Amino acid sequence: MADVDFLKSKLTAHPDFPKKGIVFLDIFPILRDPLAFEALITHFLHHITSHTLGLSERRKIDVVVGLDARGFLLGPIIALRLGAAFVPVRKKGKLPGECVHAEYEKEYGTDSFEMHADAIKPGQNVIIIDDLIATGGSAKAAGELVKKLGGKTLEYLFIIELLFLKASSKLDAPVYSIIQSED
Repeated sequence: MADVDFLKSKLTAHPDFPKKGIVFLDIFPILRDPLAFEALITHFLHHITSHTLGLSERRKIDVVVGLDARGFLLGPIIALRLGAAFVPVRKKGKLPGECVHAEYEKEYGTDSFEMHADAIKPGQNVIIIDDLIATGGSAKAAGELVKKLGGKTLEYLFIIELLFLKASSKLDAPVYSIIQSED
């Protein structure tokens, strides 16, 4: 757990951002420190190889799905190290070609995510990764996209989870977060 404490020490809290009453936990100091960034990737890989792979009969991750935009920072590296494909989930209108889409609730309305229609093959094992889970709306939408294409989400992975929002109960697979926050 020393790596968790190390990573936690690198987070920077920004009170009242992006609006009053919210404390924004910034992961970018982790990415600016090569040792911390490697510790983060290694922590995720250890969890995936020691736990997540056991959720699959084939013991293989076929696809790593990264959510727009911070999931793009982690997903390709983890996919490369696992020998898996990386698939981005983007805001509506950002991907060319044929896409599938799913809407999700935000605190002030709805938004939509898209994924290429040929990005995941039926039966492929998928993990979904992002920096933070708060209400779970965007992660749930990503899971719906995986399901529409016939993939199987084995697990959702996050650097930070805001436990008091109970978002993991909305998702169709287990959640793993390195750092949990109650406030």
